[in-house]
Amino acid sequence: MALAYIGLGANLGDARATLLRAATDLAHVSGISQIELSPLYRSAPIESSGPDYINAVAALRTTLAAPQLLRILQQIEQQHGRVRPYHNAPRTLDLDLLWFDGQQIYEPDLIVPHPRMHERAFVLLPLSDLAPELVLAQGPIKDLLAGCADQALSKLPA
Repeated sequence: MALAYIGLGANLGDARATLLRAATDLAHVSGISQIELSPLYRSAPIESSGPDYINAVAALRTTLAAPQLLRILQQIEQQHGRVRPYHNAPRTLDLDLLWFDGQQIYEPDLIVPHPRMHERAFVLLPLSDLAPELVLAQGPIKDLLAGCADQALSKLPA
């Protein structure tokens, strides 16, 4: 089974409840097991607008191939009302395939590892909660997180 990390984010509606429902939705997908959700964090939008985001990362084991998993993530986004009126628009739910079993994938609709995850504290901090020793191509998570120290995050109570 492949290990995958999924970024979850939302800043419209009840974002916290949406992320928790999306994690439950993922846990019920055939071919996905052993899902673990990081703590939830609040962050200001980056290259976007609207209210603050609620973010998390999910670790999961899957028998699905990365493109199949991406299609399922997009289906779950649509079930939660995701629309894409313009680039980086506020969203009811955003699910990103961040990392897939150490593979490097370069396809027109899928790049893994996610090309900007190493620049985003809202990804790195929850990812470090699940995989503190993970090393990305750009370096260890703890070092990359230090480079994002200017991006304020607040951990939400459980």
